[in-house]
Amino acid sequence: MPGLGNSLSVRRCLTFATGLVECLCFAGAVFGWASLVFILKTEGYFSSRCVNTTYFNATQVLDCSGQDEQFSLVFTIASFMNNFLTLPNGFLFDWFGTTVARLFGIFLYTLGTLMVAFSTAALSNMLFPALSLLAAGGILFLITNMQVGNLFGSRRSTIITLYNGAFDSSSALFLVIKLLHEAGVSLRSSFLFLSACGVIHLLRTFFLLPRDHIPYPLPDDYKYGITCGKSTNGNKQTATEETRFNEDVPVKQEKSFRECVMSRFFMLQMLWLSIMQLRHYLFIGTLNFMLQRLTAGDPSLVSQYINAFAITQLCGVLCAPWNGLIMDRHKRKPRAAGESEQEADLRASVLSLFLTALQCLVFSVCASIPYLPLQYVTFVLQVLNRSFLYGGNAAFISVAFPSCHFGKLYGLVMALSAVFSLLQYPCFALVNGPLEGNPLYVNIGLTLLSLLAFIHPLSVFLHVRSLASQRAISTSS
Repeated sequence: MPGLGNSLSVRRCLTFATGLVECLCFAGAVFGWASLVFILKTEGYFSSRCVNTTYFNATQVLDCSGQDEQFSLVFTIASFMNNFLTLPNGFLFDWFGTTVARLFGIFLYTLGTLMVAFSTAALSNMLFPALSLLAAGGILFLITNMQVGNLFGSRRSTIITLYNGAFDSSSALFLVIKLLHEAGVSLRSSFLFLSACGVIHLLRTFFLLPRDHIPYPLPDDYKYGITCGKSTNGNKQTATEETRFNEDVPVKQEKSFRECVMSRFFMLQMLWLSIMQLRHYLFIGTLNFMLQRLTAGDPSLVSQYINAFAITQLCGVLCAPWNGLIMDRHKRKPRAAGESEQEADLRASVLSLFLTALQCLVFSVCASIPYLPLQYVTFVLQVLNRSFLYGGNAAFISVAFPSCHFGKLYGLVMALSAVFSLLQYPCFALVNGPLEGNPLYVNIGLTLLSLLAFIHPLSVFLHVRSLASQRAISTSS
């Protein structure tokens, strides 16, 4: 039935395209925090934390370091919740399916936008729960959309990384709100519009995405739709059983969730992600503070650099697929005799893991140099590395572990890395306090710490080489 086949193909492409728009325009908005802070400062949020300071020459200066510290704390908590709540969200998705997970995500996201809309300078503390809800709802959009990659076989990693890149690029949403604010559109109007967009998310949930999950690999008779998973005779259970059978080809018992968590790959993946994520979170959370220092407090220059940073975030959706292409580059080539598909996937991931760690090292070095024009280069490296980091993290988990544990493992690694990312606040307090606003020593420490990220690609490389050696020995004998 060609007509039916074309209809299903159109449905898949429409699901992919609308999912990309959803991730690009909404999911990771919280990471455009630097643009939103600029608006919140002009609106007087946390302004009570600013105090007049008298210097030894009797001049009085308005010291807003307390205000900056509150803004940094809001972002620290929101970024922590973004990652930590990925764990229960992953279990929610694995156990209850797409529809339930998305309805919960839409509720959190809409509640967050309404709280920002009705917050005021007098109710500045509403930002703490509001940004956390936006972050938690946004990550559920990403989790439920990443499974769409399962529909595209050999391009699966590319699709997953593309969605993660779109998630990164959505941080530019707050730039749009900043520009609208400068044009006279109130912060409340912008966030009420975002709340109304919840209707679009609901339409996707009920009319495009499946109620349960999209399996991987797809069974031969798999039909994609709202009740996808049905076989030709309409028996959903048959298709589900077939999917689980296919996942075990060649005959091999899948690892339990506990075995996956206790594996060397999982531990090193967590270390790899945590180190680089801390570097990014500290950079984003203190960007406004750093630019204030490098521009000597010139608001027009700060605004110019904030806009440049937000615009570069749009490039995340363009950078992320490069990582997916690196991981998928072997799919069209014949595998070596006796080499499993997972082994080939792991071999392809080595270059991805190494390049991501190298990008982070160069980005950290540039961010450590207190030279204002160099920050344009830093912005480009930051968005490139962040795109590789999150897309590569999801893609690696999808190839290194059984697909039935993807949601739980992805959630757990993000949650554990979130605990590590809480170090950003003491780092900021150290810079703001004992180091008297000079972040040089903290930046040097983080740059040295980022060297540990190279352990993971080295470990995967040695594992793949060991498997290849064992295969060569068994073939020769």
